[in-house]
Amino acid sequence: MEVNPLRLLDCKVPTCQPVIEKAPQIVDWLCDECRGHFNALKGHLASLDIGYSINPRLVRGLDYYTKTIFELWAQGIGAQSAVGGGGRYDGLVEALGGPPTPGIGFGIGLERAVLTMQEQGVTVESGRGADVFVVALGEAARGRVVGLVNALRGSGLAAAAAYADRSLKAQMRAANASGARRVVILGEDEMRRGAAVVKDMEAGSQEEVALDRVVEYLKIEN
Repeated sequence: MEVNPLRLLDCKVPTCQPVIEKAPQIVDWLCDECRGHFNALKGHLASLDIGYSINPRLVRGLDYYTKTIFELWAQGIGAQSAVGGGGRYDGLVEALGGPPTPGIGFGIGLERAVLTMQEQGVTVESGRGADVFVVALGEAARGRVVGLVNALRGSGLAAAAAYADRSLKAQMRAANASGARRVVILGEDEMRRGAAVVKDMEAGSQEEVALDRVVEYLKIEN
């Protein structure tokens, strides 16, 4: 209780349960930054149509986690339906002597993951580099990245992006490193026009495309 009070929430001993029932809900005591981050995360999940439930008593076994933690559950694989779990650990690298570095990670039970894939008929293609890389400038553009990347992947294209708030130059370096032939650039001016710039990295040419036609355009061009 004195060393790590959050572990109380994971206590399975019957005598713990009355205390847990009366414990404050973590989601009611978030700081402004954490609440904004959590709301943004929920917004991304909603935009991707990913279902979730909030468990205010969920804890992980390691103390370096910050902000959001999560668990992944699957249906149809029996009683042991937890497939994996993880969370953010933005302070871990700095605690080990490195520079302040945001981080997120997770662990997966391979046997349960394979069982889930078999149950859902999921097959895995051989690996390949990115077909498309998405670059975003400005808050409004960054808010569209997750949905666009997901839509591109859903169409069969291998898509990647630099999700952090980085300069155009840094994001273009990442695009070059990904090996993507085409880069979708979402800038503030383009967002106001409801458009995006699609750049062909091999030919050096670029074209402005309506934002709601980007996936269709790239699918045809690919």
